[in-house]
Amino acid sequence: MSDHDAGQASVHEPSRTPVELPTPASWSDPHLQPAARHPEFVARLIGLLFIVGLMSFCAFGAAYWQNWAPWALGLSFGGGLLLVGTGITAWGKYLMPRGPFVEERHVLQSAKADLDAFTNALVERGATPVKRRKVLGGLLGAGMGVFGVVMAFPVLRSLGPLPKDTLAKTDWKPGIYLVDQSGNRISQYAIGLGSTVTVFPEGWENQDQGQAVDQTFLLRLNPAEFAEDMTGIPNGLVAYSKLCTHAGCPVGLYERQLELLICPCHQSMFDVRNHAIPLFGPAPRPLPQLPLAVDADGFLYAKAAYNQPVGPGYWERS
Repeated sequence: MSDHDAGQASVHEPSRTPVELPTPASWSDPHLQPAARHPEFVARLIGLLFIVGLMSFCAFGAAYWQNWAPWALGLSFGGGLLLVGTGITAWGKYLMPRGPFVEERHVLQSAKADLDAFTNALVERGATPVKRRKVLGGLLGAGMGVFGVVMAFPVLRSLGPLPKDTLAKTDWKPGIYLVDQSGNRISQYAIGLGSTVTVFPEGWENQDQGQAVDQTFLLRLNPAEFAEDMTGIPNGLVAYSKLCTHAGCPVGLYERQLELLICPCHQSMFDVRNHAIPLFGPAPRPLPQLPLAVDADGFLYAKAAYNQPVGPGYWERS
């Protein structure tokens, strides 16, 4: 090798300061001693914190499952977090190696062998005190495991059962009578021209399902002015679902002069003479119509159920 090549080699290969790292690490190393003066006593205290914290998480799971008072939920959950968090903090503060750890500085990047040796030593130094406290590690793992299980309770229980086909059906069935909120059957003679009333299927007027999903808007119009056929509209009596097809708000306003049903939430307007198609607003579909019929005594009943789901759209709606 020429002097020129040797000079270039000396420029591109900087000198390195070797670093001696004890590997594997030994618990007898004074740098690895815990900061606590009485580590075994501290370890027992931390173990007690983990045990009581684990019991608190179990109590929270039982409280949530049995619908106990809110203060019991907060006390058990908050207590578990406080105890386990205090134990983890105390473990890190009093039982981890106190050091100091000093590494001689070197020029530029270390050799790969030195990096591997340092990595191994670092892993050993971190793992040695944890491996020695196997009981604490097991208690901490048990506490975190119980915590993870009870946190799954809201997913398993609070979401409730699958809706299945309940979104596509109401309690309106063929032959069921129309009643008001007091349970009185609706006579065709009690509804004057331009009059309106909210009706429910008989027997469901005071049920949550009836109040929320089955509510129907009944009104009488002039039969001669309908845009299309009068199927299911006896003597101008027409019934539409009261649930807006935009967001499910009750369509509770009727503009008699314009003959429009209006949703007060977002001002969707539906043409009552033309199958309640939306003329304005964000509603994407007409209000479903309930076909009606009249018995021999003049009382109104459902000729058939709604032929489509009521209310806003959802993922499985065809």
